[in-house]
Parts: sequence; C-alpha cells; structure tokens
Amino acid sequence: MSQLFAKKSLEKLVNQVDGKHSMKRTLGAWGLVALGIGAIIGAGLFVRTAAAAGQHAGNAVTISFIIAGIGCAFAGLCYAEFASMIPIAGSAYTYAYATMGEVIAWIIGWALILEYALGAATVSIAWSEYLNNLLGGSIPHQWCHSPWDAEPGIMNLPAMCILCLLTLILMRGTKESAIFNAIIVFIKVAIVLVFVFIGWGFITDAFHTPYIMDPSLLEHGGKIPIGINPDGTTKIHDYTDFWNHGWGGIFRGAAVVFFAFIGFDAVSTAAQEAKNPKRDMPIGILGSLAICTILYILFAHVLTGVAPFIDFIKPEAGKEASVTYAIKTYMHGYEWLGDWINVAILAGFSSVILVMLMGQSRVFFSMSNDGLLPNIFSHLHPKFRTPYKSNLILLVFVGLFGGFLPGSLAGDLTSFGTLLAFVLVCIGVIIMRKTDPHIKRAFKTPFVPLVPILGMVVCLAMIFSLDGFTLRTAFSWMAFGLIIYFLYGMKKSKIKE
Repeated sequence: MSQLFAKKSLEKLVNQVDGKHSMKRTLGAWGLVALGIGAIIGAGLFVRTAAAAGQHAGNAVTISFIIAGIGCAFAGLCYAEFASMIPIAGSAYTYAYATMGEVIAWIIGWALILEYALGAATVSIAWSEYLNNLLGGSIPHQWCHSPWDAEPGIMNLPAMCILCLLTLILMRGTKESAIFNAIIVFIKVAIVLVFVFIGWGFITDAFHTPYIMDPSLLEHGGKIPIGINPDGTTKIHDYTDFWNHGWGGIFRGAAVVFFAFIGFDAVSTAAQEAKNPKRDMPIGILGSLAICTILYILFAHVLTGVAPFIDFIKPEAGKEASVTYAIKTYMHGYEWLGDWINVAILAGFSSVILVMLMGQSRVFFSMSNDGLLPNIFSHLHPKFRTPYKSNLILLVFVGLFGGFLPGSLAGDLTSFGTLLAFVLVCIGVIIMRKTDPHIKRAFKTPFVPLVPILGMVVCLAMIFSLDGFTLRTAFSWMAFGLIIYFLYGMKKSKIKE
C-alpha cells in the first residue's frame, strides 16, 4: 500500500533533467508559444464550434468558450507553476508523481493517453474529412470512414497516412518539428483573422437574437427534423432537452468546445527540451492560451452571425465543412475564401497532430524512465535524441484509432482525459504548497487555494456534462489502466531504487 502513494522527490526529478539520456534543449519562449497555438487551433475551432452551436448552445457558444477558457485559465496557472518548478518531460504525470504518489501518477498518465493519443486520432479524422471536401468528395466513402461511422466504411486511410508522415517528422528532431509547426501556425492564424475581419461585415443581427437560445421561438417548437433514420422514421434534434438550450446548453457546449482548448498543456510535456524552462514554460502555456481564447470568441461570434446556428445540424452543412458551408452560402463574393480555409485547416490540423503525438511520446518517455512502462518507450535515437521507438509504437496505436473509430466518440473521450488531468494538477498545486512551501518557484499560481479550487469545480462540471456513454467508456478505460498498473507497472516501478 505504501508504494501506491510513494512520491518522487523533487531532488530526484531535478537530477533527471540533464545527462546522456536527456533530449536536446532547442525551444525558446516563442517556440513554446507557437507549440501551444499549434496544438490548440485545429479541429476544436473549425469543427467543434459549429457542432456546439448547432446542437447545444446556439449563439451563446461564445459564452461556452468563455466558460471553457476560464476553466483552462485556472488549470493553466497551475500548470505554469509546476512547469517552472519541475522542468521535466511528462507534464501532469510528473507533477502528480511529485505530489500525490505513484498510483495517482499512473492514473493521470493513463488519462493523458485519452488526451494526446485520442486527440491526435480525432484531428486526423477531421483532417481526412477536410481533405475529401477539398477534393470534391473524390475519395471513395469506404476508404475515408471507419466501420463504426453512421454510414460505415472500411477504414479511414487518409487519417492513417497523415499520422505516418508527421511521425516521421517527429522522429527527425524537436527543432525541425518546431520549425514546421511555426510555419503552419502563421498560416492558420492568418486565415482565422481573415475570416473574422471579412466575416464581420456579413454578420446579421437577427441571427444573434435571442443570444441565449429559447427553443419555443424555433420552428416545430424546437424539435427540428434533420433527416431520415435507417428504419425510415424522421430523425429529430430536440432543442427542448435541458442540455440543448439555455444555460444547460451553454454548459454542454462548453464541454464540447473544451476540446478546442486542448493543447496548451502539451507545452509542459516539452519542458525537458526548453532552453530556459523556469522562465519560458509559463510564457508558453499562458501566452498560447490567452491568444487562442481571444481568437476563439471572435471566431464563434462571427460564425454564428454569418449563418444561423440551426443550419449546423442540417446534413447539407456537413459537420466536417461547416465553416466552408457558412462562407459559400452566406458570404457571397468570397466563395474563394472557403477553399483557402480548407487548405489552411488541413495545414492547421497537421500541427495539432504533430504536437499531440509529441506530447504523448514525452509522457511515455517519463513513465518508461520510472519503470511503469517498458524501456522501449524511453530509447532515444543516437543522433536525433528523440524517443523514436515510442513514436513508432504510438503510430500503430493512434493509427488504429484514427482509421477505425468515429470522430465524435474520440473527441469526447479526449475531453474527459484532459479534464481529469486538469483536476489532478489543480489538486497537486494545493498539496505542494502545503508539503513543500519553501521550494523556489519561478512562477506562482495566484490566490491559492482559490484558483485551483475554481479550476477543479469548472473542470468537474464539464466532465459530468459529457454524455453517459462517453463517461462509461472513459471510466472503463481507466479501470483497464489500473489492471495494467497492478499487473506490470507496480512490479517494475523504480520508485524504491
């Protein structure tokens, strides 16, 4: 029992930072900010915004973004303190090991698989959908859809291909990956700004009235027909459901768009590759979060003003091309922008996948160094100093998710993994302030314990607003992880060495 909650000392963690088994320090503050933006702006913005607006929050999806952003800000402040104090690869896993013990660290490491591995898979699915849209639907249906989609296919081949390409870039080196990411970040931020500036002139005030959805004002009393079920009956989207309108819809929308914020914490996984982690890590985490939150709110406001939110539940809008649909339907004279947005989105998705794959391999690197996973996950390439074997194993694992899972399930599970990690990091800051109050902190979370407690409350609220199937699946995954820990990790752990 004592091993379950055995903690790794800060002295031992700091001694791991440099040496022959360490990765190269190549990232500066702006490189880390770009890394965060590269991970954040992607599928969440371009796909989940319309989904949350159309299905749950309506025009008030901007409020959903604010709620999700506030939750992320609280967690981001806690991450920044840890990242400046414990500059080790592994992110929340490493922080939990230092504050709450081995079994909690394992739980959070296992949850991060849902965030990073499933996050990469989810975005690869969106990448495939956008590619097919850009090519006019020329990819055969069976080769760009999973067997579990509403209209089943064989496998999502484009998703698997982009995962393979980006894994090869990651294996080449962190500096090269960061340069590729920075170029992509410039392109996709520019496109978001172009859409906001041009789209602002196409906002229709009537589309934003009322701002918080009242289903009684919608056609059919808020029960909108959106297609035909396989049995021939009419498929209905029911806005009268508590979670599909008003404040219930706003909070459910926050849980949905929360996926759009996943990524800023991935910056902390690169702590061991930062040139000056004590100064640069807080800048990278909080800077990328602040920039993206502002862009998200502006983007959501313009999107729901250009097109009525109810359009985004209709089949003709196409969940994978909702932004393009809004532009080509309502922004007459700027149809070209829709095509360029598809190109930029493809590039943007690529950077998200890159950072997610990098984050997951760094978490596995730390878990392997601690003995909780096999040594193969911490093997570094003799020249590039990257965990190349871990990258290859992850390619197989994430490729199976991307090729054979529907994007909606993967996205919601990703949100669960991230939210759970955020909750535990917030708890960790409170614990560390009590157990190690005299440790020098380059960055300190303000108003402790208020900020961590608020972070926990907001994130827990979003966890429990996820649908029941997602929660059951997630808890089953966590239970499976504990079985692996007791059968392997607990026996191989190096905590007693």
